[in-house]
Amino acid sequence: MSRRHRAEKREINPDPKFGDLVLSKFMNSIMLDGKKSVAERIVYGALDIVENKAHKEPVPLFHEALENIKPSLEVRSRRVGGATYQVPVEVRTERRQALAIRWLITAARNRNETTMIERLSGEILDASNNRGAAVKKREDTHRMADANKAFSHYRW
Repeated sequence: MSRRHRAEKREINPDPKFGDLVLSKFMNSIMLDGKKSVAERIVYGALDIVENKAHKEPVPLFHEALENIKPSLEVRSRRVGGATYQVPVEVRTERRQALAIRWLITAARNRNETTMIERLSGEILDASNNRGAAVKKREDTHRMADANKAFSHYRW
């Protein structure tokens, strides 16, 4: 982490099909080895499957899924007098979105379907219905923050 100044935020372009910035960030996170066309194919294919299964617009459903995954609290390690405490803190909005995207992708990659398109569509549908591994991850994070509420006076 730089001591001089905060790194400036890069401007990212909205995705070509839906014109959505969050979807574009999601695509960039899915992308491996700079293969953006592969990432686009995966995301758009997953959104098509979501649309066919749920009979709803895919982009609002995707946003709903992300909203269900976003954590509001997390624990951070704070060292006080030789002891390390897990201190619950609120999560900044940018970090909430980044964590939700990361958790959704990780949960999708750990699923058992054959292609990434099927895995991702299944995880998006699960998350929009408040279940699935990504939502469980958020629940675990909240539970951890709740369990360590006694150390919240160490917040900085």
